[in-house]
Amino acid sequence: MNPRAEAFARLGGRYEVRVLEPSPPAVADGPWFADDPVARGDVPAGRLLVSPVSNGDLRWDELAAGDPELSAWCADRWLGAYRRLDVPPAGLVATRRALHALAERVISPARVAANGKIGLRFTRGGFGTPFFGEDRQVRVEGAELVVQDGDDERRAPITSLRAAGRLAGIDADDLPDAPLAVDPAATRFLGEWYGFATSVLEELRARAGAEHEPSRVQIWPEHFDPSVELGAEGAGRRAAYGASPGDDEHPEPYLYVAPWSAAVEGELWQATGFTGAELPLAALLGAEDQRASALDFYRARLAALDAV
Repeated sequence: MNPRAEAFARLGGRYEVRVLEPSPPAVADGPWFADDPVARGDVPAGRLLVSPVSNGDLRWDELAAGDPELSAWCADRWLGAYRRLDVPPAGLVATRRALHALAERVISPARVAANGKIGLRFTRGGFGTPFFGEDRQVRVEGAELVVQDGDDERRAPITSLRAAGRLAGIDADDLPDAPLAVDPAATRFLGEWYGFATSVLEELRARAGAEHEPSRVQIWPEHFDPSVELGAEGAGRRAAYGASPGDDEHPEPYLYVAPWSAAVEGELWQATGFTGAELPLAALLGAEDQRASALDFYRARLAALDAV
């Protein structure tokens, strides 16, 4: 799978393209050891750049309008023609815990062994590593674990951590062999949540100024949530802007802003279990435009921290 090459071919090679998912080749240079999927970069003369964020000449969402086939293709990849998030399935909590363990104990360690980096990313239908080593990627797609080496691909249903570790090529002898509770409807929901979150956080990052010192959007395996850091740390304005799939104090997903050091209070900062702000999935479900509501939530807190 090469998402950027696939997108280039999908538009007949007429445009330069950017996507949300990691693409080969593997990046062997620090500090990120990973591609920046939405960076504008070099655009050949005479070409327009099609991007999922506002740094391009055209957005995928614009091209997809009035084209049902392209709309469906974009929706699957969270590039445009966005689907709405729905009520989470009953098996979400158990599946989230199982996939969280898989991320921490199998998928992230496969990348760590190559370059010391733990961060993961949204991939179509789930999450996984950026490409590393000899163009290897380990990812979850639906209820399957996929290991890609260049053009070769191996996949198997997710059954246990030990079986997953062996497929991923890490030392798996000490991993549990107990069955993982993976519900297909819940894995689909989590794939949609990560796609939604990544599309919003990359847009937030694209609109941020250099003064916000934006990091990359990554899924951190220890918390199992995608986030980006924005704000000048020296001025006490830096915060994590993220999208949790749920945790011990939040059975359902929520968006959050967690300041690193700023002492915040007032109606913008009413989180449960941490100092910061949260927006529960229930609030997004009733929004007319879910992505716009999420961006408004983040940008209001970013503006408040800018004023600190």
